[in-house]
Formats: sequence, structure tokens, C-alpha cells
Amino acid sequence: MSSTLPPSLPPEAIEAELLAQFAPFGDNWEAKYEHLMRLGRQLPAAAEGLHDPQFLVRGCQSQVWLKASGAEGRLQLQADSDALIVKGLVAVLLQLYHNQPFSVALALEPLTLFETLGLSQHLSMTRRNGLGAMLKQIKLYALVLQQTQG
Repeated sequence: MSSTLPPSLPPEAIEAELLAQFAPFGDNWEAKYEHLMRLGRQLPAAAEGLHDPQFLVRGCQSQVWLKASGAEGRLQLQADSDALIVKGLVAVLLQLYHNQPFSVALALEPLTLFETLGLSQHLSMTRRNGLGAMLKQIKLYALVLQQTQG
């Protein structure tokens, strides 16, 4: 039986691509900030029903909606935010997690990547806490889907 989903890139390849995207900005936080917002603007429009309160991520200062499903043992994510910088963080998380096998999604630890990209140290404490809440929700989705579908 052949897979109907395109193969997912390994997380290492996605991380290398993100590092390459942010490398030209060096230590210029403003340029990184602009790029992060550009990534947020590139997210697809929110699917109908995504802004339902049941998909709100608790613990985020901004409103973040995160919905997950599983297909062929892989995590499928939809997300949106009402704040552009947070939407950029969401875009990075979607690049890392969307379409990954449940086991890979559960093993990912992207906070080091955010530090390497030079993003973590420039986020307010509330945004860092929100990032942690998004990661926790993604892992919870992956775990539940792995147990029910996997």
C-alpha cells in the first residue's frame, strides 16, 4: 500500500533549513523579527472552525488556536494566532511538527533551535511561556493521537 501523504522531511533537515533562513540576519534582532512576521503572514488562512474556543491554547498571552488530527500515523496540524509575531512562532512550529510521525513529534525538543536561531532570548517571558504552552499542546495531541490511532 502506498502512502497518500508526501514524505515528511526529517527534523534535522527542517532545522537546517530554518538555520539557513535566519543566518543572513546574524545578531540583528529586528531583521529576525521581520522575518518571523513574514513567516506568520505566509501561513494559510485559518480553516473554518479553527477559531473555536476548544482549540485555544491555554497559557498564551495572545490568542493561539491549535488543532490536530492524525493521518497515516503522522501529526497533522492547523494553527493561527491574532498576534503577528506569535503567528511567526506558530509557523516555525508547524514547519517542525506538521506531517511528522507521532513518535518523531513526541521526541522533538525545539527550544534549543529557538535559542540557536536567536529568538528565545528576545522573547518576553510571557511569549516564552506561550511558546512552552504551544509545545505542550502539540505533544499532548501527538501522544493522544498515537495512542488512539497509532
